[in-house]
Amino acid sequence: MRQMNNLIYPKHRLCRRTSVSLGLVLLLLLIGATPGWATDEVRARYQKLEYRIPMRDGVTLYTAVYVPRDASSRHTYPFLMQRTCFGTNPYGPDQYPKTLGPSPTVQADGYIFVYQDVRGRWASGGRWTNMTPMQRTHHHAAQPRRTDESTDAHDTIDWLLRHVPYHNGRVGMWGVSYAGFYAIAGAINAHPALKAVSPQAPIADFFREDIHHNGAFTQVALLAYPLFGSGPPRPTTRPWFADALIPTDNQTEYAWHKHLGPLANARQYLARNPFWQQTVQHPNYDAFWQRRNILPHLRGVWPAVLVVGGWFDAENLYGTLQVHRTLRQHSPVARPMLVMGPFGHRGWTTEAGHTLHNDLYFGDSLATDYQRRLEAPFFRHHLKATGEALPPVSLFDTGLKRWQTPAQWPLPRRQSVRWYLSTTGKLTTRPQDQPGYRAYVSDPANPVPYTEASLTAEPDFSALFSYMSADQRFASTRPDVLTYQSEPLSQDLTVGGEITVRLQVSTNGTDADWIVKVIDVYPPDEPNHPYLPNPQTQLANYQQLVRADVLRSRYRRSYEKPLPLIPNRATALTLHLPDVLHTFRKGHRLTIQVQSSWFPLIDRNPQTFVRNNYKAREADFRSARHRVYSSSIIDVPVLP
Repeated sequence: MRQMNNLIYPKHRLCRRTSVSLGLVLLLLLIGATPGWATDEVRARYQKLEYRIPMRDGVTLYTAVYVPRDASSRHTYPFLMQRTCFGTNPYGPDQYPKTLGPSPTVQADGYIFVYQDVRGRWASGGRWTNMTPMQRTHHHAAQPRRTDESTDAHDTIDWLLRHVPYHNGRVGMWGVSYAGFYAIAGAINAHPALKAVSPQAPIADFFREDIHHNGAFTQVALLAYPLFGSGPPRPTTRPWFADALIPTDNQTEYAWHKHLGPLANARQYLARNPFWQQTVQHPNYDAFWQRRNILPHLRGVWPAVLVVGGWFDAENLYGTLQVHRTLRQHSPVARPMLVMGPFGHRGWTTEAGHTLHNDLYFGDSLATDYQRRLEAPFFRHHLKATGEALPPVSLFDTGLKRWQTPAQWPLPRRQSVRWYLSTTGKLTTRPQDQPGYRAYVSDPANPVPYTEASLTAEPDFSALFSYMSADQRFASTRPDVLTYQSEPLSQDLTVGGEITVRLQVSTNGTDADWIVKVIDVYPPDEPNHPYLPNPQTQLANYQQLVRADVLRSRYRRSYEKPLPLIPNRATALTLHLPDVLHTFRKGHRLTIQVQSSWFPLIDRNPQTFVRNNYKAREADFRSARHRVYSSSIIDVPVLP
């Protein structure tokens, strides 16, 4: 295959509006695309080669290969590859990126680095498909011309081994976010040379993360639809989606989404967007979404796997935890490792010095610590056969603010504490003698913000980055938010694992959302740390969000077949909150908040049952009175 010499990354104007340009920049940061400014270090150490690698169906994929200049028959290197839909810029044989690999430590170790545009994206041929459905059979020989991300990874590895010299016969893959999906997909029915894979914040199921929360639409994702909605009409090095970006007119995030009105009004921006059309046409968990769930395919995976994520990842916390859990259950030969740090989305990939999330400080140089202690040794061990095996689990306790290394996760034996939602607003471990309820009115015309920052931030995803540890004091004073608070804790309480919420509720409507938030309330004498980004913030009485999620009543029994509520009838609902590892310190309080809107993180529920929320009209949205009964339980796993 001849080398490509004609791809030159052009200068271009991304869009006309300043506000949209800012949104695009933050969007690219959100998804992990980074500009490619050349550096003397990378250029001096590596030779860049560009190829179009043919897949089994004849489609060719653009692939950039960076070979160490000292590579030789006596000095060989393993391959380390990333497959991505975000672009492999800078394009052109003389254009070099700022860095290579997942971290500076890995780059310093030396690999043949490979970057590939997946089919239908940027400079690659073929047709773009979101979360490419995997084949029913993964025996490649049985369907020799059928393709998915597993076969494309297999074919790429096979070609590299035959055409790029001076390798040691071992291949690794990594990727973050959407690229994490491609990494773990490559581990399915993997090429024999693939020895190590690190899916970091991988997407697993679009009905449970990114585009949805448990089937409820993630409305803040609307602004990302131009990027994910379609591929370019032909291979390109230009951002073809720039002209389709949604104008925000310098409004706040909350105001812009509220002004939009029902989701049906998004067609003014996305009428020609294929992925939006598919989202609207498939409001429930039907075959369209089920085929895009990669978890059922993670059986018989054999390369070693390092799963990495952040406890405050607003996009792919579900995928990270479920990929690891599924591998442990169905692919133990992969020896899946799990690392969870005090990071937001991608926070472990870039050193920030003082490690903060939102207002909270967790320590210094934690990203570099992870890269040196876990990530680089993982690849080194499996691709260079040096070093020792690593601990199977490394988790950061976000309350104690230190790393823990349990033997496995989740722990096989755990105690649990049941907390009851009393009618007095107290959170107690004893059921109430006289049953009762607390009530509130939820008005879709005045939804509860998901974070205070959304009231001032532009629609640029900055509020999304920070909400998962944000102060909840702004919500605790609203009449449409029920707050339940414990007494100050007499000793540390370490919560580790999945929190189960069992609500007894009723409403005079026929549908409703139930958002449950687990909050750590700091004592009134809590001192400020020296790195607060906002000097006006006080950590005294701070209400740190620890974990939260939403359950849409229509999906209480099944995501496939939604059902309306019967007005004024008490109904049992169960919501599983994603894992946490957080110690509520002595003197802190455990608090639960219950509400029925979380806007615009989640689209507004009309509170009248409609067949398709994406087609709901303004007249369908009605206020409703909700009740939460004192028999409701929060089941909290507690570690010794």
